[in-house]
Amino acid sequence: MTRVWKWNRPVTVREVLEDLQQERSIAYTTVMTVLDNLHQKGWVRREAEGRAYRYEAVSTRAAYAAALMNDAWSQSDNPAAALVAFFGMMSDEQRQALRDAVRIVQGPETLEPPEARQQEPAQQEAAEPRQGENPGSAEGTAGR
Repeated sequence: MTRVWKWNRPVTVREVLEDLQQERSIAYTTVMTVLDNLHQKGWVRREAEGRAYRYEAVSTRAAYAAALMNDAWSQSDNPAAALVAFFGMMSDEQRQALRDAVRIVQGPETLEPPEARQQEPAQQEAAEPRQGENPGSAEGTAGR
């Protein structure tokens, strides 16, 4: 799957074989069997090209990793604790990637802090103390 994902295009057994043979000795039939098994499991689809097949990944490597994480998380008897433990294992770079991903999923409104967002005129009027009101009242201290 690493080769199929890396190239991000339909590949033949011969292409995968030649790439793998740069690292180790491996038989054509071994690569063919593995790709056939991946096809049977639904990880790749294949299309006939002459007497051979071209194999293509059904999903991305990122989608596969996400499915693994979701599967592992869903098996926990305490999902919140599992997430806390997982976050504790992350590097600073991974935590920043997580923050970026959350911003993407939640949309652009999360890019600026709530206090920096512009309020509607009616909300601005309601938020400003009226003449004679005590700014130290319950309304004025709610956010403190």
